[in-house]
Amino acid sequence: MDVLWAPWRSKYVSEASKNKSTSCLFCDVISKNEDKQNWILYRGKFSYIILNAFPYNPGHLMIVPYKHVSSIEGLDDKEILEINHLLKASIKAIRRVYSPDGFNVGINIGRVAGAGIDQHVHVHLVPRWNGDANFMPVIGGVKVLPEMLEDTYNKLKPEIEKILSEEALDL
Repeated sequence: MDVLWAPWRSKYVSEASKNKSTSCLFCDVISKNEDKQNWILYRGKFSYIILNAFPYNPGHLMIVPYKHVSSIEGLDDKEILEINHLLKASIKAIRRVYSPDGFNVGINIGRVAGAGIDQHVHVHLVPRWNGDANFMPVIGGVKVLPEMLEDTYNKLKPEIEKILSEEALDL
């Protein structure tokens, strides 16, 4: 069996495990009018797109419903439809900006399933490239990200907005 080591995530996981706050990061950031400071790329009717502040790769983003529920079955059909529409637009935008070789798309439901914020369901979209997992995390204990979050934001936001203006969803 192969083992995938991700030591750069240990700080995030340990801090998330300690954080028993009653507030919700996803609810808090959307209530503010500070989209750029909070890495919010797009606000839809039922959900929004936000960059992951602890990305695995450049372009790692999340689609988050406004509704505060811990699992996808707490969402109605319109909310799920919009989340998938934003996912499709995000994949298109990332392909245009970064030309990845593939993607990981995932929903971690519950802390034991890997959800760092388990009280508010969200969808991860992680672009992947051949060779993006190299020796640095294993040997050096670090993950090398070749781009600042601000640069990722500035590249993806206009592309996502362009795609969603061309492909509006009638909800």
